[in-house]
Amino acid sequence: MSMAALILWGLALMENELLKTLNEITTGKTFAVGNDLVFVPDFIASFNDLFKKKVYIVGEIVYCEQFDDFLLRYASTWAAKEAVYKAIKQVDPSPLGWKKIEIVRNKIAGEPQVIIHKETFNLKISLTISHDGDYVWAAAFIDTKPTAP
Repeated sequence: MSMAALILWGLALMENELLKTLNEITTGKTFAVGNDLVFVPDFIASFNDLFKKKVYIVGEIVYCEQFDDFLLRYASTWAAKEAVYKAIKQVDPSPLGWKKIEIVRNKIAGEPQVIIHKETFNLKISLTISHDGDYVWAAAFIDTKPTAP
């Protein structure tokens, strides 16, 4: 057997083992989790109008701008969007822009809600956001069992 054939055979075995392991890990999985940690001083240093226009929708901007520490609110919303994005990508590999992920709060310090502006998305998302000192953390949990639209 040639060296090239041995290499191909070895790669085929590895691929088979990876697929087997992936199947074992994902079988019966009914959730996806995403999280994000933002170091607020770095976020503040890099925040600019172009980033704001590319990432945040009007309702999110209105929410953040009502606070004296509005950059902390933008950082919190950014962490939330990142966490949601990471969770969604585990169940849906199709493209998803930042403005398709909307973080809504019905009142100040209220429970954050997630709206996905995508026709085919019908999964329930739970979100938590926390900040302490120089850090903001967000975690998103998706129930991967489809719900009725």
